[in-house]
Amino acid sequence: VQLQASGGGLVQAGGSLRLSCVASGRNVRVMDLGWYRQEPGKERRQVAIITSGGTENYASSFEGRFRISRDARGNAQNTNTVFLEMNNLNPGDTAVYYCYVRTPRWASERYEDWGQGTQVTVSS
Repeated sequence: VQLQASGGGLVQAGGSLRLSCVASGRNVRVMDLGWYRQEPGKERRQVAIITSGGTENYASSFEGRFRISRDARGNAQNTNTVFLEMNNLNPGDTAVYYCYVRTPRWASERYEDWGQGTQVTVSS
């Protein structure tokens, strides 16, 4: 699966950003898609995951301010787009955000991968 993220940038505290990631490849429509982030000097951690059925799962730190969604409408076959809407951003949200894909829980084989990151910088 190929992952192409976009939408990062510089935003002032209190502002919002919307990240997008186009996921393309075999069986992507049944895959779980999501976002991770890596803050400066810290390990990469999960932000949110959305299943092909639309079930959303958030790390507790992000629930309420961030919202994940996915859309297959208008996309080419074997392509989905996953979004991350981030509101009320603060400097602590400064990080590289990575698009993520994994096989669904019911799949017999396991696969996961991350795309290239997109930098989000929140100024105070």
